[in-house]
Amino acid sequence: MTETTADSKSTESSPGAVVLASGGMDSATAAYEARDRGYDLYLLHTSYGQRTEDRELECAKSLAESLDAEAFLAIETSHLERIGASSLTDDDIDVEDAVETPDDEIPDTYVPFRNANLLSMAVSYAEANDCEAVFIGAHSEDFSGYPDCSPAFFEAFQSVVDTGTKPETDITVEAPFVEWSKTDIAERGVELDVPYEDTWSCYRENAPACGTCDACKFRLEAFQRIGVRDPVEYEQRPEYAD
Repeated sequence: MTETTADSKSTESSPGAVVLASGGMDSATAAYEARDRGYDLYLLHTSYGQRTEDRELECAKSLAESLDAEAFLAIETSHLERIGASSLTDDDIDVEDAVETPDDEIPDTYVPFRNANLLSMAVSYAEANDCEAVFIGAHSEDFSGYPDCSPAFFEAFQSVVDTGTKPETDITVEAPFVEWSKTDIAERGVELDVPYEDTWSCYRENAPACGTCDACKFRLEAFQRIGVRDPVEYEQRPEYAD
């Protein structure tokens, strides 16, 4: 576990918020959204054995610097990798190219109950620092396949937070994009000047991004729909995304 802290600043007038900073575009936009709402930011990044953990950590650190965050905490934990059952953490399961799947089918990129694990750490970090909120960048296209990205999941987790923290603790779980599409997030991020060149979405590679996995597909299509060229380098960039 490593921790770096930005120059100390007065927090008397601004509430604090922990942001789960994966290094991806959704969490980066969530962080800028939290800052826009007036929060001082405490960024939490977790490396859990995912294929692109090195690049994701690099991007999360860049995000903390660009936001002049109050603090950045990076935690290395291997239990999700050891549990396995996801193509993101198990080398024996290939990350497939993007395909249309039925709404009730869970993709093999789903990491079992990951968000509950990450949110638990984020709430601990928030309570220890007297923060008032925890932000996560989950969105509607995630919960069409990932059960731990749904509005119902976050509502239930809020009850866990309310029950399992100190009586005087008041932490709100914020998923500001839970009803949004990837395109909505990209549009909002451009408005907020999110440095998307320093974010990473690819499930397969640290560099360049593959351009063909689900994460790359959703990202490229989102930028294409808002008429902005994705600044990240791709091994295979579709013609529509040029």
